[in-house]
Amino acid sequence: MPRTHLVLDSAFTVGPVRRRLFGGFVEHLGRHVYDGIHEPAHETADEHGFRKDVVELVKELGVSAIRYPGGNFVSGYKWEDGVGPVEQRPRRLDLAWHSTETNEVGLHEFQHWLDAVGSEMMLAVNLGTRGTQEAIELLEYANIDAGTALSEYRRSNGRQEPFAIQMWCLGNEMDGPWQLGHKNAEDYGKLAAMTAKAMRQIQPDLELVACGSSGASMPTFGEWERTVLEHTYDDVDYISAHAYYEEGDDLTSFLASGVNMDHFIKTVTTAADHVQAQKKSDKRIDISFDEWNVWSISKWEEQQKTFELQDWPVAPRLLEDVYTVADAVVVGGLLISLLRHADRVASASIAQLVNVIGPIMTEPGGPAWRQTTFFPFSLTSRLANGTSLQVKASGDTVDGGKHGEVPVVDSAATVEDGKAAVFLVNRHQTETTSVTIDLAGLQVDGDVRAEGIWDDDLHAVNDLGNRERVALRTNETVRREGDTITIELPPVSWTAVSIG
Repeated sequence: MPRTHLVLDSAFTVGPVRRRLFGGFVEHLGRHVYDGIHEPAHETADEHGFRKDVVELVKELGVSAIRYPGGNFVSGYKWEDGVGPVEQRPRRLDLAWHSTETNEVGLHEFQHWLDAVGSEMMLAVNLGTRGTQEAIELLEYANIDAGTALSEYRRSNGRQEPFAIQMWCLGNEMDGPWQLGHKNAEDYGKLAAMTAKAMRQIQPDLELVACGSSGASMPTFGEWERTVLEHTYDDVDYISAHAYYEEGDDLTSFLASGVNMDHFIKTVTTAADHVQAQKKSDKRIDISFDEWNVWSISKWEEQQKTFELQDWPVAPRLLEDVYTVADAVVVGGLLISLLRHADRVASASIAQLVNVIGPIMTEPGGPAWRQTTFFPFSLTSRLANGTSLQVKASGDTVDGGKHGEVPVVDSAATVEDGKAAVFLVNRHQTETTSVTIDLAGLQVDGDVRAEGIWDDDLHAVNDLGNRERVALRTNETVRREGDTITIELPPVSWTAVSIG
């Protein structure tokens, strides 16, 4: 049996676990908004047309800041289309996803939904087909109390108090050739800096996110971050990171996806710190990892080939991945990576929330349910509080495919007010792994409980026909004797151990 030994000590910390680490992402894409969160004819719909069954699941998921309205969508979006009387709003072609946008849901409606789920808005501005002027006009509309044309326009649209949006994204994936208004790093950096400076003239305390690379495989990765930050360093607070992972036919590499995320984070922070040193600045730029998830990108590429140029459907079924047990284990592993870098990852958004590569699925006129990936996110969001710890690990390794030899168990831990949580992934595909956890360096008492995701069928799913096939399971092998916890982890499993 493979073995791993972990040592936890409150003297060795990573940094505080900021609640925005458990953020989400809602984009006008496929059935995410329409027939996802918003379905006025549904039996659970509230007065604004939002499904209350979905609201309850999003609350259970435990998401904090939610990025909106995109994504690729935002690079062709006119925010003015989404305000004012709904019956007067224009229908537009959405070039990002080859769809028709009805604009039934816009800034005001989305804020109603956020109020219902108890989350904060993280708003993206269009720096693809638009620019600085439109960004400051949106800021004036959203955040100025009264007395100007745009603030009074907001009030006339029914919102007397400002939206008070604190966190803003300066565009989306501007390094990508697929992006409307795609720019090189020099041009984007200059535009982002100019826009940031203008926005801060209105509200100096905004938290601004510059676009980083849309993936570690981009040929400009690293160099893009350096160039953009050379222009924007004094004017922004965060640089974004996006990463998606898929199994394909390589489960071995897939289970070690966290190794790639770790490398991604280290590369971006190294680029940021290089610019900090160049500028002799006391300011530190952290990461907004505002798109991350498991996603079968190859299936999406095949779906794109079926599009008819003349068809522009409303809310088509796009990117509706059905997630497996293996997918859930990897999502749990990616959350471990984010916790391991809690000192530099200030915010993170699982992309996305509902129907579109989301942990929640719905059927029009029918039920909503939890996908397998729902469970590691919701439990980690609930248990990971206080301070992220440096986990001192020793033990056996396993083949990580293209990532080389990797620890058989990946781990992270947090502690707060006499309570601790340890998050574990067993990457071994056939063997149970024995884990011991040394708590002598922590002052934690109380009950020990272990829950997680594993199954004899790694490709078991929750779907419309069987919405509860996969759920959290209790690991009965967990034991505590004094300052030592022991547990046996099933093959290909994600587990959360709570103490106190």
